[in-house]
Amino acid sequence: MATADAPTAGKSGVFPPPRLEPGFRPAVLERRAFRASVRASGRGKPLKLAVSAPSGQTLVFGTVAYDDPDAVEAGANFRHAERIVKSLLWIGGGSRIVVAGSNAVADALAKAYSPGGERAFDYASMTKIYEMPLTVESVPYDEAPTACEPQNGLGRHFDGCRVGFDLGASDRKCAAMRDGRIVFSEEVVWNPSAQPDPAWHRAGINDSIRRASAHLPRVDAIGGSAAGVYIGNRVRMASLFRSVPPERFEREVAPLFELVRDDWNDVPFEIVNDGEAAALAASVQLEKNSILGVSFGSSMAGGYVNAAGCITGRLNELAFVPVDASASAPRDEWSGDFGCGANYFSQQGVARLAASAGLKFPADMPLPQVLLEVQAMAEAGNETARDVFRSIGTAFGYTVAGFTEFYPCIGTAVVMGRVTSGIGGDLIVAEANHILEEVFPELETTVAAPDDSMRRHGQAAAAATLAEI
Repeated sequence: MATADAPTAGKSGVFPPPRLEPGFRPAVLERRAFRASVRASGRGKPLKLAVSAPSGQTLVFGTVAYDDPDAVEAGANFRHAERIVKSLLWIGGGSRIVVAGSNAVADALAKAYSPGGERAFDYASMTKIYEMPLTVESVPYDEAPTACEPQNGLGRHFDGCRVGFDLGASDRKCAAMRDGRIVFSEEVVWNPSAQPDPAWHRAGINDSIRRASAHLPRVDAIGGSAAGVYIGNRVRMASLFRSVPPERFEREVAPLFELVRDDWNDVPFEIVNDGEAAALAASVQLEKNSILGVSFGSSMAGGYVNAAGCITGRLNELAFVPVDASASAPRDEWSGDFGCGANYFSQQGVARLAASAGLKFPADMPLPQVLLEVQAMAEAGNETARDVFRSIGTAFGYTVAGFTEFYPCIGTAVVMGRVTSGIGGDLIVAEANHILEEVFPELETTVAAPDDSMRRHGQAAAAATLAEI
């Protein structure tokens, strides 16, 4: 994972902020500035931060820290390490945090990532996902873990009659595929996060599968993508089910997709995070690997296809990854943390920026409708509405540069989802590439978007290819 020593101002000599968010402080530049400050002090020491999952997957991030710090420097050490660990947890996932090179940083992180600590949400989430307590361990620098990344072969199966579905917070999509050709796709509005009964969710998923299967002579395999964390086809964490009482989650939500598979005669069935499906869809359409796929929808989802064309075991829950280091950054309503991706690259981000720009909508207007209104205004030439998408693109350019420090290789970052439809998506792509070219010319990474139909329905089509017959 690359770690530049100091911030550089690239070709232009400046760091242009998003037009509608001048206080945005890119996390990548904060990391670079911290490392530069530590090295300039002459009192720096090397530090490695690692997060390991039970599968053996281990992500390692090399950085520095102040040696023998005063109180201010100790606080800076902690915040720098905490933001990196938070990113590693949600990009990679794991049940064990290892700090190599600083007992003090390890102690501070252990306090934060605990049931009563600053990062109690992240502690509880990882404990739930991996079904074991999240731990923090301190080791000498030379005993730092070694990076390890298993991969799986899900996806790219086009034979037979297949159904794919994609579950979002405001709609569910389905697609029917026959020998690699999409013969049907559809989008149905729903509101799963408000529904407390798992049977309601199961019925909606089956309804989408049924709609697609009506266009096929048979169903040989089913694949799905959805916002959330899924391990072995079991639901471990998902905002779609946030209204389901906790006592019913393990009994009725965790095995939900196993039950759906049973409803369809136990055909080959796979479910992945919707970002994984986005990355697969982009990889197939663009005929490229080393792709980070990012879906801008009701929230922010991510997926990664490595240089070998495989999905890895990473969580890629980019909604919770810190992207803005400003103390006044908006806080996520679920985790309570500040400056995380969900508030920037989603319908929430569009509504927030539209309001700050002075665009007025009824207070009770649903976010999907606000998005449609802003998109219509942008299509009609309203420059304020267009600035909403330009601002998102600028912030995303910095964010993609930051992601290159956590992923082994990103040749292309592909954006998909409702927010990227139409001219808004074109503006996002253009502004993001401008930032990458002007501020980070050393990176060989670009931002792209598939065609408009694939931006909206590509994840369902990619999901159809997940299971091997």
